[in-house]
Amino acid sequence: AGSQLREIFDKINNLLSGKPVQTGGRTVSVTQHPQGLDFVYYKLAEKFVNQGEEEVASHRDSAFTIGVVTSGIWELHPRVGELFLAHLHKKCPYAVPFYPALKEGTSMEEYQRMLGYQVKDSKMEEEDHFLKRMSGLIRLYAAVIQLRWPYGNKQGAHPHGLNHGWRWLAQMLNMEPLADVTATLLFAFLEVCGNALMKQYQVQFWKMMLFIREDYIPRYESV
Repeated sequence: AGSQLREIFDKINNLLSGKPVQTGGRTVSVTQHPQGLDFVYYKLAEKFVNQGEEEVASHRDSAFTIGVVTSGIWELHPRVGELFLAHLHKKCPYAVPFYPALKEGTSMEEYQRMLGYQVKDSKMEEEDHFLKRMSGLIRLYAAVIQLRWPYGNKQGAHPHGLNHGWRWLAQMLNMEPLADVTATLLFAFLEVCGNALMKQYQVQFWKMMLFIREDYIPRYESV
């Protein structure tokens, strides 16, 4: 609900603005420690990204709820946005987009981590779970780039708008497809922000869709 969302947003904004905030039965403020604000910037950005791989991965529509809060906080506190991208790219290199290559001297376990897989006790997570997490992260990113916090004054441009989504899509289609990963992420991305891209880029968007259908899908099927 909008009122709940505003309450959450205001609490985060107040905390980052140095105001005392009630949480867990106590009052906290970033001014209580010299590195307090830096710590909260880092942990908040990490939490937003975690929501992508946990909440959005399981409940697709939550991408918009979490995305609009992330976007609004990013607009008021740019450092959170920089750290959000850093955490996102570390957990999901495909959000760059980037396909890490196996380099000489890198262990298979380390390489799997670079690809975004969770590795516990030398056991790699199952493919279905991995794709679900990556899909959740891309959905959150696709929501963030198109949404503005509706209760702000929206004076300037979006801090990380649709042009970044257009660039991501173009770069993905310029790279050789990876089995399973590429199709999953393209679908997740377009399902969330394809309509917004279509409205902004119009004919250019349809040209890209035509390219996907006639050129990219045959290339994908070959792998």
